[in-house]
Amino acid sequence: MEIVKQLIPLLLTLSLGLLVVAAGLASSRGDFAYVLRRPRLLLPAFVAIMVIPILAAMAIVALFPLSQAAKAGILLMAISPVPPLMPGKALKAGGHTPYVYGLMATGAVFAVIFVPILGALAARFYGVHAQFPVSVVARNILIGVAIPLVVGLVVGRVLLKAPAPRLTKAVTIAAYLLLVLAALPILIKVWPAMMALIGNGTVLAMILVVVVAIAGGHFLGGDNLADRGSLAISAAMRHPGIALALAGANHANAALSAAVLLFLIVGFLVLIPYQMLLRRQEKPGDQV
Repeated sequence: MEIVKQLIPLLLTLSLGLLVVAAGLASSRGDFAYVLRRPRLLLPAFVAIMVIPILAAMAIVALFPLSQAAKAGILLMAISPVPPLMPGKALKAGGHTPYVYGLMATGAVFAVIFVPILGALAARFYGVHAQFPVSVVARNILIGVAIPLVVGLVVGRVLLKAPAPRLTKAVTIAAYLLLVLAALPILIKVWPAMMALIGNGTVLAMILVVVVAIAGGHFLGGDNLADRGSLAISAAMRHPGIALALAGANHANAALSAAVLLFLIVGFLVLIPYQMLLRRQEKPGDQV
């Protein structure tokens, strides 16, 4: 049983890392610096990914009589960007490859710089003693994003020297299979705690935060529908690994972890109709 407990986090880390490896394999030169090199894209991305979600979360948790765990879970997810699942969802919704991968890299930079700052400001605002170490965020980004990305880039551009769609697809499939294997035991374990959180408007509050994030990203994404969708998805999807790592750094209880995972599930469900709308509107010459 102890081996299983150690194996599940390893599988989860490996699965998310493989998704980033797949992104590296599928990318072209300059993709990951696409947004960082363009101030006209960088500023809207910062507002959509880092500013709007946390402001929405703070406003919405103030309106609902939520438990402390639910409030903390919402706020932690609101300040935790760069989810590894974002590129796949954005590309399926019609996103342009350089912009999607550029948002992924930009989110990683934002996380290292601004998550500790936003966390500290939120803690001071609410008058709670909480730590948001740069080392925790940086380690999460290094292991979950930077190293897998380097592996993908080295394999794709140095060893293969050309895009390898079949390999990328195989790595992606393997990543999702491992993700299911790792996520199911975790969800089963925290399911009672998640169910205990439902009530007092917790799910509604989470839905509203995600909807506001989607709307902010869509509005700030420019004139192109594909770019609007990519920024909206990037803003709405949050990184549970960063949120859980920060919760662990503050010795949080299981209820907080359950709130983080509940927010993740709610976010996925809320994004489904938005992605369907994007696909329906994505026609040649159409822009909104």
